[in-house]
Amino acid sequence: MTLPSGIALSELSDTIRPQDDLYRHVNARWLERTPIPADKARYGAFHILAERAEEAVRAIAEECRTAPQGSEARKVGDLYASFMDVGRLEALGAEPIADALAEAAAVASVDEFTALVGRLERGGVPGFLGLGVEVDPGDPGRYIVWIGQAGLGLPNESYYREEQFAGIRDRYREHLARMLALAGLAQPEASAARVFELETRIAAVHWDVVRTRDIQQAYNLRSFAQLQELTPALAWPPYLAALGAPADALAEVVVAQPSAVEGIAALLTEQELGAWRDWLAWQLVRSFAPYLTEEFAKANFDFYGTVLTGTPEQRVRWKRGVSFIEDAMGDAVGKLYVERHFDQTAKAAMDELVANLLEAYRESISSLDWMGPQTRAKALEKLERFTPKIGYPVKWRDYSALEVDPADLVGNARRVAAFATDWELGKIGKPIDRDEWHMTPQTVNAYYHPLMNEIVFPAAILQPPFFDAGRDPAANYGAIGAVIGHEIGHGFDDQGSRYDGDGKLQDWWTQEDRAAFEHRTRSLIEQYDELVPAQGGGQHVNGSLTIGENIGDLGGLGIAWKAYLRSLGEAEPEIVDGLTAERRFFLSWAQIWQQAARDEEVVRLLAIDPHSPAEFRCNQIVRNIGEFYAAFDVTPGDGLWLDPDRRVTIW
Repeated sequence: MTLPSGIALSELSDTIRPQDDLYRHVNARWLERTPIPADKARYGAFHILAERAEEAVRAIAEECRTAPQGSEARKVGDLYASFMDVGRLEALGAEPIADALAEAAAVASVDEFTALVGRLERGGVPGFLGLGVEVDPGDPGRYIVWIGQAGLGLPNESYYREEQFAGIRDRYREHLARMLALAGLAQPEASAARVFELETRIAAVHWDVVRTRDIQQAYNLRSFAQLQELTPALAWPPYLAALGAPADALAEVVVAQPSAVEGIAALLTEQELGAWRDWLAWQLVRSFAPYLTEEFAKANFDFYGTVLTGTPEQRVRWKRGVSFIEDAMGDAVGKLYVERHFDQTAKAAMDELVANLLEAYRESISSLDWMGPQTRAKALEKLERFTPKIGYPVKWRDYSALEVDPADLVGNARRVAAFATDWELGKIGKPIDRDEWHMTPQTVNAYYHPLMNEIVFPAAILQPPFFDAGRDPAANYGAIGAVIGHEIGHGFDDQGSRYDGDGKLQDWWTQEDRAAFEHRTRSLIEQYDELVPAQGGGQHVNGSLTIGENIGDLGGLGIAWKAYLRSLGEAEPEIVDGLTAERRFFLSWAQIWQQAARDEEVVRLLAIDPHSPAEFRCNQIVRNIGEFYAAFDVTPGDGLWLDPDRRVTIW
């Protein structure tokens, strides 16, 4: 039985050839007729599926409002009800954060300030340092606290120094004053100026985005005594007590950016206490603005939505309510989502796809001409230890300790944050939970976790255009197959390749093989450094920032094709809808990158996002894959032609 091709033939452009621009050959008609929704900064295949999941979760939330009292479902419903009770929020105004603002204004010493930061951080207010719990890369059999740079209100340190963001800095200062005035501070303009000046000095010690993603630089194991030596101004014990952390939580820690942590801590002086008080007031206001009046929420959106991303309109309230319950009780919502919306037959088909992808990687690694036998054996051992997780977790998070009040939104937000803090800190000293998921089943995405050596594919992404059990396999392999291959590829990208099969950060490469690998990655970096999106104001793609994702795309698509051929067994690929299997495969790849974005969002993502723009994720990768040239008879002079000596193959 011949299955449908999975390619929308009527969508293919008559004027743009795939040899010149595969992305627009497939997506130009959609791009021409599809406006970006007013409440979005970008819109495409991922977002369309996310909207469907959002609608499904809305229905779940409404049903949960009448679930039995005391049930987990009722907690979901009560959380949603508290968010949707606009009348109550308008009557309360800024009252829910008034006491905390008064405490921030009254701190009289650095030690008192640090302890208050710990208590507020437990309730969802970000601190001047980031603190989280993760597996120890040096000993993946234990959890450890990670400490790193934080404290900024703009996306990253480049926004405080680069000329291209000067206008945004001006708008940010205005935003600070506006929000602090809404909160009732006596001199909002003066306070805003102090906050901005302090954040500018914090940003000056931050690592940039390229350095930050380098795990070898980020893994810095320190004893508590060494941490105190690095940050002498910080009184850690009262901070930890206020946070609710175990007394020995910092017996050993990973300090992700030591010079930044040291530099931020050095700013904690009695002379700077006034600026820090204003800064803490700002953290309170920005953290709880979504849970106060519509005036607060709208003011917050005007900057973080419109100024930074170009989004004209704030999402309607029910959508924001859905995001709130998903962030708060994502597993509880996910359990109900899977019961209603996940086709279990998809899981079996995905298991087969994953098995073929892993086998294709195994065959490819076994025949690499640039890798020696010692490194090859370790790479195959790592591949053998990959753990795929498909659809939903085998066990769900227990929310019995979370208290919810349908009439107390800010209180709910604080209790949710405290519950999450206790959940994370409670991992310390316990065995690694290999069943934990870091995405919910209703999330349209996927990920690779290097410390667990696992690939995870939530239920919501297992839909067209990514996957459809009723269409031609070539389309599935070109879409979800390439996504699977991408995530497996992260285990062998410039950072993932630093971990072994057990998730331990150690060098399992020979010097010669690492040099050969880095020669190829440098060539890929150079390719992407040359790319300039039309909407980026002349800004280039950062090849060093995006290299990990680009390696994932390159290996993922190339291996997906090999996996498709393997899936055929002895059969010959068919012609379907007049398209060869090769063409169906690459056209399907292009379909999943269908996306439009606002100019401001393109600029923002170029500065902070480790992913390349969608058009380049589609087009630049195929320029390196020989099967694409054969599929569309690409020749010198065509737009996507790349000279053979510049093409990169890694895995």
